Amino acid sequence: MKTLRDPDCLLADGLDSIRAEFKIPPGFPAEVSAAATSAATRRPDAHADWTDRAFVTLDPASSTDLDQAFAIEHAGSDMLLHYAIADVGWFVRDGDALDTEAWRRGTTTYLPDGKAGLYPPALSEHAASLLPDGPRPAVVLSVRIAPDGTARLDRATRAMIRSRAKLGYETVRPDQLPPGFDEIGRRIAEAEKERGASRVDPPEQEVNRNSDGGYTLRFRPYSLAETQNAAMSLAANLAVADLMLKAETGLFRVMLPPDQRDEDKLRRTAQAFGIDWPGAMPLSQLEKRLNPADPHDAALMMAIRRAGSGASYRPFVPGELPWHSAIAAPYAHCTAPLRRLADRYVLRAVLALANDENVPGEVTDAFLRLPRAMARAAAREGQVERAVINLAEVAMLSSRVGETFAAIVTQIDEDRARIQLCDFPVVESIPADQLRPGQRLDVRLTAADIAARKLSLSPQP
Repeated sequence: MKTLRDPDCLLADGLDSIRAEFKIPPGFPAEVSAAATSAATRRPDAHADWTDRAFVTLDPASSTDLDQAFAIEHAGSDMLLHYAIADVGWFVRDGDALDTEAWRRGTTTYLPDGKAGLYPPALSEHAASLLPDGPRPAVVLSVRIAPDGTARLDRATRAMIRSRAKLGYETVRPDQLPPGFDEIGRRIAEAEKERGASRVDPPEQEVNRNSDGGYTLRFRPYSLAETQNAAMSLAANLAVADLMLKAETGLFRVMLPPDQRDEDKLRRTAQAFGIDWPGAMPLSQLEKRLNPADPHDAALMMAIRRAGSGASYRPFVPGELPWHSAIAAPYAHCTAPLRRLADRYVLRAVLALANDENVPGEVTDAFLRLPRAMARAAAREGQVERAVINLAEVAMLSSRVGETFAAIVTQIDEDRARIQLCDFPVVESIPADQLRPGQRLDVRLTAADIAARKLSLSPQP
């Protein structure tokens, strides 16, 4: 789960309750597991031999479902990013048991202490994962990165690759990364700045037990290696979106910017945290000033990420530009097929387009059905994430019942007021009772029910 880690399993009982409530499957039906075991024995016979290239992976150190590996080479003033993506489409056939179950799930569901995978471990953590224990089939996107950071897809190749190293965000050393890794990250960041992109990557929250037996939440900012690794994925996805848009087909990731109501709420959240946000400053400019190492800034980054209607999927529609406001460009998802259903189909389209072939009819048909399937999965993920964060917040404050906290009203919804605690990344709902947006108040914590994941807060005179 990207927003909360629980390295010491402090919330185990509560997480088990969340799994039960949201019907997170504990495993796979027998026929799906059997299909995965059978598919894992398929020997690739349509792949070029790229095993002599020095690919590496870079992920959380404990990860075993590795979607991407990369190699870098110079091409004059340009740089070539060879971005290898797990060739899930080689193992999964349209309409088979694996495909049917993946459509049912949509995505891998992550919790702090585990996950419910999109595909069984025989594929996602073994045969299809780009682990360094042998050749793996991949779709290699060769992305040309110009000096100004713009990205263009040179070719897409089905290839056998061999990862030289499984590098971890927490432990990687600069000398372990390919030459040019920093330069590619710098170029892509410059291109984002030039486009006016406003991506917000809030840090993870991590729950820990403190010395008095209670819980604390702290923010863990992303490392430079994580940020640069994400930039490579961004470049590949931008290049793929450009290719599909020119071919007038595809599936795109779209997002509207926060509207005025959302921005007003965010301004009140910033006020609660004592963050200076001048009235004339646009949100995109404020985002560039936020420091993820600062707890208040990090909490505001999380609020920004959750503001608005969120991102969604949209198939190509003639005459419409599929725009992602945070990326400031047309954008697609293709780099995580082990974890997202849609990526498998986008990769199939890219393979066809890059090799002057027609996109298979079953892929274009899937583009029409995928937005609903992915929206359903995203809704489930959002509910699970909110429940997990509620659990952590209640655990953190469970030893402080009876204390009073400063808060600010960020939003009024009929008879309920949303409040942001000023000293904690906690948002709660209380009766509106003549409260108004932007109002400061003190609230007393009257109860913290870990089982119900519920805080009870009472306004103080």
